[in-house]
Amino acid sequence: MEQLWAIAITIIAASTPLLIAAIGELVSERSGVLNLGVEGMMIMGAVAGFGATYLTGSSAVGIFASMLAGAGMAMLFGFLTLTLLANQVATGLAITLLGIGLSALIGENFVGKQIERLPNFHGIDILIIFSFVLVGLVSWFLFRTRYGLMVRAVGDSHTSAHSMGFSVVGLRYACVAFGGACAGLAGGYLSIADTPQWVENMTAGRGWIALALVVFATWLPKRVVLGAYLFGTISILAFVVQTMGLNVPPQLLSCTPYLVTIVALVLISRNKRVLRANTPACLGQAFVADR
Repeated sequence: MEQLWAIAITIIAASTPLLIAAIGELVSERSGVLNLGVEGMMIMGAVAGFGATYLTGSSAVGIFASMLAGAGMAMLFGFLTLTLLANQVATGLAITLLGIGLSALIGENFVGKQIERLPNFHGIDILIIFSFVLVGLVSWFLFRTRYGLMVRAVGDSHTSAHSMGFSVVGLRYACVAFGGACAGLAGGYLSIADTPQWVENMTAGRGWIALALVVFATWLPKRVVLGAYLFGTISILAFVVQTMGLNVPPQLLSCTPYLVTIVALVLISRNKRVLRANTPACLGQAFVADR
């Protein structure tokens, strides 16, 4: 039982950053903004969270710093795409590259340093609980509140939303900032709670999986939980298989989560009805008020 509980806790720890980052990106995409910079925002959150915790000795400060770093990167993305109308896909990729390079520079002095792990009870810490609360709040906000309706309206038809008096750019800035804060928190979870140390490029592609999870969940918050824990389980089972001594190449096991991501996206893309029903119609489209 102890071994099974240890595996379960490991799966939860692997799934939590995916869940937090994906739910933030879901809100951003619901408003019509496609931010491919999740990986860059996560890695900046990881280094900021670790650095702040190491320097202050407070994990609470580290968590706040990780969210602030992610939101800061998101605001840069927002300024370029929402104000200057830069291409969202290219800008998101640039944000990822900037985050990877900048985090390596900032984190150079933190390599090899140690901090105390975020306090937990039998492996369950406050951020794991918060991740489920966050999903519930986002689901309630999007489908039970007036502002959530406004966000979905902006994502589905920004021209119509603008004609109704909605602040399209303002709402999208708010959603982008929220998505960035969640991505930063997801990165901070890795360096503060999961592995309390700084390792260059420690997000290891989790930001890209979080992006895929939004599509996998067909832009519905509750399905993000299922997707995050599915991919978290797959990634951990790959390590479990290695410990069992089975003659499977470790390189194949390491890439299993990404192969499953590709297969899942291919299967979902075949269901045109579901995609048409939930995909924000204005996703990735720039908005200009005078058009």
